[in-house]
Amino acid sequence: MARRSDFTRAIALGGIFAALAVVVMCMGGMIPVATFACPVVCMLMLAMVKQRCGKRIAWAWYAAVAILSLLLGPDKEAAAIFAVLGYYPIIKRWLDKMPFPILWKLLFFNACIAVLYLVLLGLLGLEELAQNYAAIDTWVTVIILVMGNVTFYLLDRLITVCFAARKRRKQR
Repeated sequence: MARRSDFTRAIALGGIFAALAVVVMCMGGMIPVATFACPVVCMLMLAMVKQRCGKRIAWAWYAAVAILSLLLGPDKEAAAIFAVLGYYPIIKRWLDKMPFPILWKLLFFNACIAVLYLVLLGLLGLEELAQNYAAIDTWVTVIILVMGNVTFYLLDRLITVCFAARKRRKQR
């Protein structure tokens, strides 16, 4: 009976975090820099959900937040970034086991971003987004991509430190 209670508790906690993540994604339309900050905050929440509730609930959480963000969020670019990259905390452990993990992680990030913007600009033809990027110079776009890589690396380190701290507390 205790096992069923733990599962119910995990689902409820996941639901609360999912609601909070959707609110964060919906607030992303208010502040211009939030386009990139809100998906990062939601990925940190996903790391906590995975840690507390397990991988199955984390995948369901990711899917629910991604779909609700795409449907309800005012900033479709932020929602798309989360939809493409948001599951990273779930697959992070797998990427950590590969040789040269940082290389694979950055390759994963850059491939996801390239596919995302090809889809947003090429297939969906988001005119406002295309106009924003046409108005800035190429070197500014390169700087934004470099900053994105640095942010992704820092996110990876933060998740690693949080998991390590929790693991050390469990071992005591």
